[in-house]
Amino acid sequence: MSDRPVVGFIGLGLMGHGIAKNIRKGGYEMWVRDPFNRASVESLISIGAQESASPKDMAGKCDVIQICLPSSHHVESVVRGEDGIIAGARSGLVVIDASTADPGSTAKLAAELSEKGARLVDAPLGRTPKEAEAGTLDAMVGCDENLLEVVRPIIECWAGTITHVGPVGSGHKMKLLMNFIGMSYGALFSEAVVLGAKVGIAPKVIRNVIGPSRMGNGFFDTFMRYVVDRDRDAHKFTIANAAKDLRYVTTMAAEAEVVSIMASAARHYYAHVEAIGHASDFVPMLSDHVGALNGLNLAETAR
Repeated sequence: MSDRPVVGFIGLGLMGHGIAKNIRKGGYEMWVRDPFNRASVESLISIGAQESASPKDMAGKCDVIQICLPSSHHVESVVRGEDGIIAGARSGLVVIDASTADPGSTAKLAAELSEKGARLVDAPLGRTPKEAEAGTLDAMVGCDENLLEVVRPIIECWAGTITHVGPVGSGHKMKLLMNFIGMSYGALFSEAVVLGAKVGIAPKVIRNVIGPSRMGNGFFDTFMRYVVDRDRDAHKFTIANAAKDLRYVTTMAAEAEVVSIMASAARHYYAHVEAIGHASDFVPMLSDHVGALNGLNLAETAR
Protein backbone atom coordinates (compact mmCIF):
# COMPACT_ATOMS: atom_id res chain seq x y z
CA MET A 1 0.00 0.00 0.00
CA SER A 2 1.30 3.45 -0.89
CA ASP A 3 1.64 6.29 1.61
CA ARG A 4 -1.58 7.74 0.22
CA PRO A 5 -3.94 4.83 -0.44
CA VAL A 6 -6.85 5.02 -2.85
CA VAL A 7 -10.05 4.62 -0.83
CA GLY A 8 -13.36 3.08 -1.91
CA PHE A 9 -16.61 3.57 -0.03
CA ILE A 10 -19.78 1.47 -0.25
CA GLY A 11 -22.96 2.62 1.52
CA LEU A 12 -23.77 6.33 1.53
CA GLY A 13 -26.77 6.42 3.85
CA LEU A 14 -27.36 8.59 6.93
CA MET A 15 -23.98 7.69 8.41
CA GLY A 16 -21.99 6.74 5.33
CA HIS A 17 -22.36 10.02 3.47
CA GLY A 18 -20.73 12.06 6.23
CA ILE A 19 -17.94 9.53 6.73
CA ALA A 20 -17.12 9.36 3.02
CA LYS A 21 -17.28 13.15 2.71
CA ASN A 22 -14.72 13.56 5.48
CA ILE A 23 -12.37 10.95 4.00
CA ARG A 24 -12.53 12.76 0.67
CA LYS A 25 -11.92 16.10 2.39
CA GLY A 26 -8.90 14.47 4.00
CA GLY A 27 -7.34 14.43 0.54
CA TYR A 28 -7.82 10.79 -0.43
CA GLU A 29 -8.57 9.72 -3.99
CA MET A 30 -11.98 8.12 -3.64
CA TRP A 31 -14.31 5.77 -5.49
CA VAL A 32 -17.90 5.45 -4.22
CA ARG A 33 -20.88 3.18 -4.77
CA ASP A 34 -24.47 3.17 -3.55
CA PRO A 35 -27.30 2.17 -5.92
CA PHE A 36 -29.96 3.39 -3.46
CA ASN A 37 -28.73 6.86 -2.44
CA ARG A 38 -28.24 8.73 -5.70
CA ALA A 39 -28.19 12.16 -4.09
CA SER A 40 -25.34 11.09 -1.80
CA VAL A 41 -23.36 9.71 -4.74
CA GLU A 42 -23.78 13.00 -6.61
CA SER A 43 -22.77 14.92 -3.49
CA LEU A 44 -19.50 12.99 -3.26
CA ILE A 45 -18.84 13.34 -7.00
CA SER A 46 -19.25 17.11 -6.60
CA ILE A 47 -16.22 17.17 -4.28
CA GLY A 48 -14.02 15.01 -6.46
CA ALA A 49 -14.98 11.39 -5.83
CA GLN A 50 -15.54 8.99 -8.73
CA GLU A 51 -18.31 6.41 -9.06
CA SER A 52 -17.42 2.74 -9.27
CA ALA A 53 -19.35 0.29 -11.42
CA SER A 54 -19.33 -2.53 -8.84
CA PRO A 55 -17.60 -3.71 -5.67
CA LYS A 56 -15.44 -5.95 -7.87
CA ASP A 57 -14.42 -2.94 -9.96
CA MET A 58 -13.70 -0.97 -6.79
CA ALA A 59 -11.50 -3.76 -5.39
CA GLY A 60 -9.37 -3.60 -8.51
CA LYS A 61 -8.80 0.16 -8.13
CA CYS A 62 -8.57 0.73 -4.38
CA ASP A 63 -6.14 -0.04 -1.58
CA VAL A 64 -8.76 0.34 1.14
CA ILE A 65 -12.53 -0.15 0.87
CA GLN A 66 -14.81 1.04 3.66
CA ILE A 67 -18.31 -0.43 3.97
CA CYS A 68 -21.20 1.16 5.87
CA LEU A 69 -24.34 -0.91 5.27
CA PRO A 70 -27.48 -1.80 7.24
CA SER A 71 -26.77 -5.46 8.06
CA SER A 72 -24.47 -8.45 7.69
CA HIS A 73 -26.68 -9.67 4.85
CA HIS A 74 -25.84 -6.53 2.87
CA VAL A 75 -22.14 -6.74 3.76
CA GLU A 76 -21.96 -10.39 2.71
CA SER A 77 -23.60 -9.52 -0.61
CA VAL A 78 -21.03 -6.84 -1.54
CA VAL A 79 -18.11 -8.96 -0.34
CA ARG A 80 -19.10 -12.39 -1.68
CA GLY A 81 -21.31 -11.55 -4.65
CA GLU A 82 -20.50 -12.41 -8.26
CA ASP A 83 -19.36 -8.79 -8.72
CA GLY A 84 -18.23 -8.52 -5.11
CA ILE A 85 -15.06 -7.42 -3.41
CA ILE A 86 -13.56 -10.91 -3.19
CA ALA A 87 -14.00 -11.37 -6.94
CA GLY A 88 -11.75 -8.36 -7.58
CA ALA A 89 -9.54 -8.40 -4.50
CA ARG A 90 -5.79 -7.99 -4.80
CA SER A 91 -3.22 -9.00 -2.20
CA GLY A 92 -2.83 -6.17 0.31
CA LEU A 93 -6.39 -4.87 0.03
CA VAL A 94 -7.87 -3.76 3.37
CA VAL A 95 -11.64 -3.77 3.95
CA ILE A 96 -12.97 -1.63 6.80
CA ASP A 97 -16.49 -2.66 7.83
CA ALA A 98 -18.19 0.17 9.71
CA SER A 99 -21.58 -1.55 9.69
CA THR A 100 -23.27 -2.93 12.80
CA ALA A 101 -22.85 -6.60 12.02
CA ASP A 102 -23.08 -10.17 13.28
CA PRO A 103 -19.61 -11.03 14.67
CA GLY A 104 -19.98 -14.60 13.43
CA SER A 105 -20.39 -13.34 9.88
CA THR A 106 -17.45 -10.97 10.38
CA ALA A 107 -15.15 -13.85 11.34
CA LYS A 108 -16.14 -15.85 8.24
CA LEU A 109 -15.65 -12.88 5.89
CA ALA A 110 -12.25 -12.15 7.42
CA ALA A 111 -11.16 -15.74 6.72
CA GLU A 112 -12.46 -15.61 3.14
CA LEU A 113 -10.74 -12.31 2.43
CA SER A 114 -7.46 -13.59 3.86
CA GLU A 115 -7.48 -16.37 1.25
CA LYS A 116 -7.15 -13.59 -1.35
CA GLY A 117 -4.40 -11.85 0.60
CA ALA A 118 -6.83 -9.18 1.84
CA ARG A 119 -7.48 -8.14 5.44
CA LEU A 120 -10.63 -7.12 7.29
CA VAL A 121 -10.95 -4.42 9.95
CA ASP A 122 -14.25 -4.03 11.80
CA ALA A 123 -14.77 -0.42 12.86
CA PRO A 124 -18.41 0.13 13.78
CA LEU A 125 -19.63 3.57 14.78
CA GLY A 126 -20.89 5.34 17.85
CA ARG A 127 -23.00 8.53 17.86
CA THR A 128 -25.30 9.97 15.18
CA PRO A 129 -25.50 11.29 11.60
CA LYS A 130 -24.75 14.77 12.99
CA GLU A 131 -21.34 13.59 14.20
CA ALA A 132 -20.84 11.65 10.95
CA GLU A 133 -21.12 14.91 9.01
CA ALA A 134 -18.86 16.68 11.51
CA GLY A 135 -16.22 13.93 11.47
CA THR A 136 -16.46 13.31 15.22
CA LEU A 137 -17.87 9.79 15.44
CA ASP A 138 -16.60 7.13 17.85
CA ALA A 139 -14.87 4.12 16.26
CA MET A 140 -14.62 0.70 17.92
CA VAL A 141 -11.89 -1.12 16.02
CA GLY A 142 -11.24 -4.83 15.72
CA CYS A 143 -7.93 -5.87 14.11
CA ASP A 144 -4.29 -6.38 15.08
CA GLU A 145 -2.40 -3.31 16.28
CA ASN A 146 -0.12 -3.10 13.25
CA LEU A 147 -3.07 -3.03 10.86
CA LEU A 148 -4.77 -0.38 12.97
CA GLU A 149 -1.79 1.91 12.43
CA VAL A 150 -2.11 1.38 8.67
CA VAL A 151 -5.76 2.47 8.58
CA ARG A 152 -5.69 4.96 11.46
CA PRO A 153 -5.16 8.04 9.23
CA ILE A 154 -8.30 7.16 7.27
CA ILE A 155 -10.38 6.51 10.38
CA GLU A 156 -9.12 9.77 11.91
CA CYS A 157 -10.82 11.62 9.05
CA TRP A 158 -14.23 10.69 10.47
CA ALA A 159 -13.69 9.66 14.10
CA GLY A 160 -13.04 11.89 17.09
CA THR A 161 -12.39 8.86 19.31
CA ILE A 162 -10.75 5.61 18.21
CA THR A 163 -10.77 2.65 20.61
CA HIS A 164 -8.84 -0.50 19.75
CA VAL A 165 -11.13 -3.18 21.21
CA GLY A 166 -9.16 -6.27 20.21
CA PRO A 167 -8.72 -8.69 17.28
CA VAL A 168 -10.96 -8.75 14.23
CA GLY A 169 -14.61 -9.13 15.24
CA SER A 170 -14.15 -7.41 18.59
CA GLY A 171 -15.38 -4.06 17.31
CA HIS A 172 -18.65 -5.59 16.16
CA LYS A 173 -19.08 -7.36 19.49
CA MET A 174 -18.54 -4.06 21.35
CA LYS A 175 -21.00 -2.26 19.08
CA LEU A 176 -23.66 -4.88 19.80
CA LEU A 177 -23.13 -4.41 23.53
CA MET A 178 -23.54 -0.66 23.05
CA ASN A 179 -26.72 -1.06 21.02
CA PHE A 180 -28.06 -3.64 23.46
CA ILE A 181 -27.84 -0.98 26.16
CA GLY A 182 -29.26 1.75 23.92
CA MET A 183 -32.20 -0.23 22.54
CA SER A 184 -32.99 -1.52 26.02
CA TYR A 185 -33.09 2.11 27.15
CA GLY A 186 -35.63 2.69 24.38
CA ALA A 187 -37.85 -0.11 25.64
CA LEU A 188 -37.41 0.92 29.28
CA PHE A 189 -38.14 4.61 28.65
CA SER A 190 -41.19 3.69 26.57
CA GLU A 191 -42.66 1.61 29.38
CA ALA A 192 -41.81 4.27 31.95
CA VAL A 193 -43.49 7.17 30.11
CA VAL A 194 -46.58 5.08 29.36
CA LEU A 195 -46.86 3.82 32.92
CA GLY A 196 -46.34 7.36 34.16
CA ALA A 197 -49.10 8.69 31.92
CA LYS A 198 -51.49 5.95 33.05
CA VAL A 199 -50.95 6.87 36.72
CA GLY A 200 -51.14 10.62 36.14
CA ILE A 201 -47.48 11.66 35.65
CA ALA A 202 -47.03 13.56 32.38
CA PRO A 203 -44.03 12.82 30.10
CA LYS A 204 -42.83 16.42 30.58
CA VAL A 205 -42.66 15.91 34.34
CA ILE A 206 -40.69 12.68 33.89
CA ARG A 207 -38.20 14.55 31.70
CA ASN A 208 -37.88 17.39 34.21
CA VAL A 209 -37.17 14.97 37.06
CA ILE A 210 -34.99 12.34 35.37
CA GLY A 211 -33.08 14.52 32.89
CA PRO A 212 -30.95 16.45 35.44
CA SER A 213 -30.53 13.43 37.72
CA ARG A 214 -27.85 10.73 37.69
CA MET A 215 -30.22 8.65 35.56
CA GLY A 216 -30.27 11.20 32.74
CA ASN A 217 -28.09 10.71 29.67
CA GLY A 218 -27.82 11.68 26.02
CA PHE A 219 -30.10 8.85 24.91
CA PHE A 220 -32.75 9.94 27.40
CA ASP A 221 -32.49 13.53 26.16
CA THR A 222 -33.08 12.72 22.50
CA PHE A 223 -35.71 10.11 23.33
CA MET A 224 -37.71 12.58 25.41
CA ARG A 225 -37.30 15.32 22.82
CA TYR A 226 -39.52 13.16 20.65
CA VAL A 227 -41.90 12.04 23.41
CA VAL A 228 -42.49 15.54 24.81
CA ASP A 229 -41.68 17.91 21.94
CA ARG A 230 -42.67 15.51 19.11
CA ASP A 231 -39.40 16.18 17.29
CA ARG A 232 -39.37 13.31 14.77
CA ASP A 233 -35.73 13.87 13.90
CA ALA A 234 -34.42 13.89 17.47
CA HIS A 235 -32.96 10.37 17.19
CA LYS A 236 -32.81 9.07 13.62
CA PHE A 237 -32.28 5.36 14.16
CA THR A 238 -34.95 3.05 12.79
CA ILE A 239 -36.96 0.36 14.52
CA ALA A 240 -35.77 -2.03 11.78
CA ASN A 241 -32.13 -1.42 12.69
CA ALA A 242 -32.87 -1.71 16.40
CA ALA A 243 -34.67 -5.04 15.90
CA LYS A 244 -31.83 -6.33 13.72
CA ASP A 245 -29.19 -5.37 16.26
CA LEU A 246 -31.07 -7.04 19.10
CA ARG A 247 -31.37 -10.20 17.00
CA TYR A 248 -27.60 -10.13 16.59
CA VAL A 249 -27.21 -9.59 20.36
CA THR A 250 -29.37 -12.57 21.25
CA THR A 251 -27.52 -14.71 18.69
CA MET A 252 -24.19 -13.65 20.19
CA ALA A 253 -25.51 -14.50 23.66
CA ALA A 254 -26.74 -17.90 22.51
CA GLU A 255 -23.36 -18.71 20.94
CA ALA A 256 -21.67 -17.67 24.19
CA GLU A 257 -24.19 -19.77 26.18
CA VAL A 258 -25.24 -16.70 28.18
CA VAL A 259 -28.74 -16.17 29.59
CA SER A 260 -30.09 -13.01 27.91
CA ILE A 261 -33.45 -12.19 29.48
CA MET A 262 -33.16 -8.41 29.11
CA ALA A 263 -32.07 -8.49 25.46
CA SER A 264 -34.81 -10.94 24.58
CA ALA A 265 -37.47 -8.86 26.32
CA ALA A 266 -36.40 -5.64 24.59
CA ARG A 267 -36.28 -7.41 21.23
CA HIS A 268 -39.97 -8.33 21.42
CA TYR A 269 -41.08 -4.69 21.53
CA TYR A 270 -39.16 -3.85 18.37
CA ALA A 271 -40.25 -7.08 16.68
CA HIS A 272 -43.87 -6.13 17.41
CA VAL A 273 -43.49 -2.71 15.78
CA GLU A 274 -41.86 -4.34 12.73
CA ALA A 275 -44.69 -6.85 12.52
CA ILE A 276 -47.39 -4.15 12.41
CA GLY A 277 -45.67 -2.36 9.53
CA HIS A 278 -43.79 0.47 11.25
CA ALA A 279 -40.19 -0.70 10.82
CA SER A 280 -39.20 2.69 9.37
CA ASP A 281 -40.27 4.55 12.53
CA PHE A 282 -37.42 5.90 14.64
CA VAL A 283 -36.59 4.36 18.03
CA PRO A 284 -38.26 7.03 20.25
CA MET A 285 -41.52 6.31 18.39
CA LEU A 286 -41.53 2.95 20.13
CA SER A 287 -43.15 4.87 23.00
CA ASP A 288 -46.23 5.54 20.85
CA HIS A 289 -46.59 1.84 20.09
CA VAL A 290 -46.17 0.82 23.73
CA GLY A 291 -48.81 3.44 24.51
CA ALA A 292 -51.16 1.94 21.92
CA LEU A 293 -50.68 -1.52 23.45
CA ASN A 294 -51.99 0.01 26.67
CA GLY A 295 -54.89 1.95 25.15
CA LEU A 296 -53.07 5.28 25.33
CA ASN A 297 -52.46 7.96 22.68
CA LEU A 298 -49.12 9.23 23.92
CA ALA A 299 -49.04 12.19 21.51
CA GLU A 300 -52.28 13.51 22.98
CA THR A 301 -51.00 12.87 26.49
CA ALA A 302 -47.78 14.77 25.78
CA ARG A 303 -49.79 17.73 24.45
